[in-house]
Amino acid sequence: MDSLTIKVGFSAFQEIRKHGFDASKIKTILGASGGPKWLMLSKIDRVILEKIIPKIENPIHLIASSIGVWRFLCYPQRDPVAAIEEFEHEYIEQNFSIESSKSEISNHLRLMLDLMCNDSELESIIHHPSFRTHILTSKAHHFLESEFNPILIIGLLGSMTANTFDRRLLRYFFSRGLFFDAREGPLIKNNTEIPTYAIPLSKDNLKDAVIASSAIPIFMEGIKNIEGAPSGVYRDGGIIDYHMDFLPVDNDHYALYPHFFDCLKPGWFDKSLIWRTVQKRNLDRTIFICPSEKFIAKLPGAKVPDRSDFQQLSNTERIKRWHSVVLACDELAEDLSDILDRGTLPKIMKSF
Repeated sequence: MDSLTIKVGFSAFQEIRKHGFDASKIKTILGASGGPKWLMLSKIDRVILEKIIPKIENPIHLIASSIGVWRFLCYPQRDPVAAIEEFEHEYIEQNFSIESSKSEISNHLRLMLDLMCNDSELESIIHHPSFRTHILTSKAHHFLESEFNPILIIGLLGSMTANTFDRRLLRYFFSRGLFFDAREGPLIKNNTEIPTYAIPLSKDNLKDAVIASSAIPIFMEGIKNIEGAPSGVYRDGGIIDYHMDFLPVDNDHYALYPHFFDCLKPGWFDKSLIWRTVQKRNLDRTIFICPSEKFIAKLPGAKVPDRSDFQQLSNTERIKRWHSVVLACDELAEDLSDILDRGTLPKIMKSF
């Protein structure tokens, strides 16, 4: 299976090697930030929905930031595969200039979310019998509440500099705003390095939480005073939880983590810090699945789609390339499906 890389945290690795893979032990599925990179996972999401989810009897926690939230909005819908297909199409075919204003981009996302989630779908997400939705945002402090870009840039540079020295210093610039399924309680307690506000998710705040989690500073407006949340401005969840650095599952279950590539960085500002990665102890119960480097090398442009494609390609070229990437990802889905059908995960997995 050259197309996939599968890594498993230490204790989960020992269990699976000894007893085999039991999909029913999956309790949490993680969805990272990454914008267009999510297109690498749309076919894998279909396999998860068709071959893994039906085997799980306990509630399944979906915890995500930014684009990961949008992926997981499809899971609880009445026809999740159709929802993924529609979201994939709308996302690829979107057409707005990189020079668009903050309000134009924010309004574009609102329209796409309204198309994706009508009132009945919102009810399904909030009250789904199996899925528990959790949305990660970043609550801005001080200068970072401003929408005046020169001031916002100063705040971002300050937080980036502080983060370079110690990730815990981010607490002076941002707090985590976790919108959680009130039936189960928050998966992240307020004892991590970043202070956390736990806010019950409701029909009245779900859309604002989704937009806030996607609100990239400078390019999009933050969301102010979300219903049920402490007052303030909420921004992109990836600032704090880009690839997530916490343990979201107990010792009796697994966290499933489909990802874009074999690299995990805790927060947005850590992308260029080669020494900072997600702590292995927080991956102890994680089953991590991503496209292999060999597979990525075969893609158009030999890369995973990202936001630079909006600048480096014409809109026609970008749309064509992204459709080609999604088509190529059929191989990922076929290989993952084969692994699940044949029970070969214990043989091919690696340890973190």
